[in-house]
Amino acid sequence: MLTLFKEIFTWWNRQTLGTRIKTFFFGKLMGEDDEGNKYYQNKHGKRWVIYNGEVEASKIPNEWYSWMHYTSNKIENLHKLNKYKWQKNHLSNQTGSEKSYHPKKNKDAVKKKYKTWQS
Repeated sequence: MLTLFKEIFTWWNRQTLGTRIKTFFFGKLMGEDDEGNKYYQNKHGKRWVIYNGEVEASKIPNEWYSWMHYTSNKIENLHKLNKYKWQKNHLSNQTGSEKSYHPKKNKDAVKKKYKTWQS
């Protein structure tokens, strides 16, 4: 019951009640990514995503991003086959979190690589 109230009144944090009803009646599950986000499409071609956890657009990986924006008609599974050892896994936007980049935390990144001019 508490989940239902949270869904009605905290629309900015997760899916809304309207999205849940629309997904139940009109959505066809197209797939799920490694993060647990679920991708849906209706019979008219409209596409949407139900995020796993907090709603953040940068959580959509590259292969699903192109599908969401109608760049290709099929889900690009080639990315899983062509992963190289040097490629990192997809991360959402880390700004404002403990994992964000900050030059003062990383002392090696701010070392000068030149000598300043002196008079």
